Amino acid sequence: MAVDYATLKKGGFMRQKQKNNFSLRLRTVGGHMSAEQLAKVAEVAEKYGEGYVHLTSRQGVEIPFIKLDQIEEVKNALAEGDVVPGVCGPRVRTVTACQGAAICQSGCIDTYTLAKELDERYFGYELPHKFKFGITGCQNNCLKAEENDVGIKGGMQVAWVEDKCIQCGVCVKACRNEAITLEDGKISINTGKCNYCGRCVKSCPVDAYDAQPGYIVSFGGTFGNHISKGETIIPFIESHEKLLKVCDAALKFFEQNGKAGERLKFTIDRTGKEAFEKAIKEAYENE
Repeated sequence: MAVDYATLKKGGFMRQKQKNNFSLRLRTVGGHMSAEQLAKVAEVAEKYGEGYVHLTSRQGVEIPFIKLDQIEEVKNALAEGDVVPGVCGPRVRTVTACQGAAICQSGCIDTYTLAKELDERYFGYELPHKFKFGITGCQNNCLKAEENDVGIKGGMQVAWVEDKCIQCGVCVKACRNEAITLEDGKISINTGKCNYCGRCVKSCPVDAYDAQPGYIVSFGGTFGNHISKGETIIPFIESHEKLLKVCDAALKFFEQNGKAGERLKFTIDRTGKEAFEKAIKEAYENE
């Protein structure tokens, strides 16, 4: 009986150079796996693979050397530990994320909660080509957000609270963009220089800043044979609802305009940046 390699690939089983052997990609949302899941992965790798796993550059876990005639056994065994295969091919891949505000002192947003939400919303959605989301908690950009089709950075829109300020100047030193100055006992913020990093807020010893957490979103990033940095259309997205709207718009634009085997970046180039930017801005502005 002929082997349906396309269906196997769609379900995370990637052909190896060794005949009838597959490397199984697992669904690890935001780079997160529980101890129970890890134990089950180790058990399956030992029993059905060659006793090791491969950690991919996108926080994925792959089990190499799964045999063709044991694929169903492997899927059933993994399900016992709540481990789910990932996907390959022309569809939305597993969402990656750094640890964000829940763990990291620099984090501005809860990256893992957002990664789970986006994964539940989009995972496996069929598109003209692969589509990747990457979420990073702040401007340190540990996850390299701009390498993704949609990259999301956490940020903070800030406002100085004069009656709480003690004029210590710590925020001035903390700002890497020299967007903050202190003169005659007053703080001034150059919004043209501010990159929403939130370092002023986190450094202030007396909470003399009001902060609105939000998102800096880039579109059209790629990494591989063609390296392109994703571009930001809206400088700062202040609400979760609007974030989802622009993400929906990006996928819809790609679904309607993309060609088979063409990443979002090249669809944008072919159809014109103006058309894509219009779609994103309309989604953002539509209440």
